[in-house]
Amino acid sequence: MRKKTRQIHVGNVAIGGDAPIAVQSMTTTYTRDVESTVAQILRLEDVGCEIARVAVPEMEDAVVLAEIKRRIHIPLVADIHYNPALAIEAIKQGIDKVRINPGNLLNGRKSMELIVKAAKERNIAMRIGVNSGSIDALDKLAQVQRIQVRLRDDGTLERSDPAESRRKEREHLAGRMVEKALEYVSWCEELDYHEIVVSLKSSTVLTAVEAYRLFSQRSDYPLHLGITEAGTLVAGSVKSALGMGMLLSEGIGDTLRVSLSAEPEEEIPVAYEILRSLELRNRGVTFVSCPSCGRVEIDVISVANEVEKRLAKVQTPIHVAVMGCVVNGPGESRDADVGLAGGKGKGVIFRKGEVIKTVPEDQFLDAVLKEVASLLPEAEARIIYPEGGIKETAGSHRTRDEGMNLPMLQH
Repeated sequence: MRKKTRQIHVGNVAIGGDAPIAVQSMTTTYTRDVESTVAQILRLEDVGCEIARVAVPEMEDAVVLAEIKRRIHIPLVADIHYNPALAIEAIKQGIDKVRINPGNLLNGRKSMELIVKAAKERNIAMRIGVNSGSIDALDKLAQVQRIQVRLRDDGTLERSDPAESRRKEREHLAGRMVEKALEYVSWCEELDYHEIVVSLKSSTVLTAVEAYRLFSQRSDYPLHLGITEAGTLVAGSVKSALGMGMLLSEGIGDTLRVSLSAEPEEEIPVAYEILRSLELRNRGVTFVSCPSCGRVEIDVISVANEVEKRLAKVQTPIHVAVMGCVVNGPGESRDADVGLAGGKGKGVIFRKGEVIKTVPEDQFLDAVLKEVASLLPEAEARIIYPEGGIKETAGSHRTRDEGMNLPMLQH
């Protein structure tokens, strides 16, 4: 059961309560470059981003926020550090939420109170962010004991794994993070301001999980989930899926961002895949494809990757399978809305469990995308299957002297 938190609004997007878990990202452009920033946010919108955050390190970035907001269609968040004047200006520009780490504001609580009063006056939301790396507890984190290997005098290796010490240090750090977050929240409450969402991020998965769990036990403010500085596309996706997946499966979390060292548009599909896998959102393509193995007789890797790439902008819930194996292919393809079960040189196209046709290998891409388009609203269908069809091909058959026996492909 998902924990029922109090609900706030970021523009027209509800966060917390019974609202769907919202997906966010952050631009990589210099915000003052309005054209580039708007273009990137529009690309994020195309793949399903629901809230966009921009960095505001200097006043030149703050004063263009109204122009950016005028040209996009999703709520805009200003990310502020150190200088409260930047937050005040961003709020005047009409942003929908301000993200603050009160611990690094110049003049601390005094500055925070100025920002809170401005946000309250304009009726906008605030994210209070506490990162493990930005509080005093960082010194303790550096002392966490690691697995150590020492060479003894007799030439043998001695291995120590102080797991219990590491666990205690992690709990202590998470506790410090939560205490800071609750302190900052109390500053807002004393000013009768409650449009708050809280994040407690760490680049260490278990530290973040511990902090979010602890805060969730002590407060009903909505939580923004994230594993900060998670890494590149593969490493960051794995860490984010593990950390956020653990929390979401326990009912913790109201909005999230997958933080990757990659283009922000690549964060959104990962976020939705996490939510779809836990049956928390039903938006976009549920994509199934088989791993390549010695049974596969088509270049399933190329075909699957190309189909997935072309379906990236689809937001209608639909289940698509690309299979190249006689063992699992027909079953998985039948279970999908649209499926391909490929064999040597040809493949069967399934639609809602029924065999539609058998097509040669150079028509796999066209056939799959055409069937998917037939199940989508007209606007999405035109994006993935343009007039005239798909002329390109993807992949080629694997070299096997005799094809494996797949009766449905013998027609």
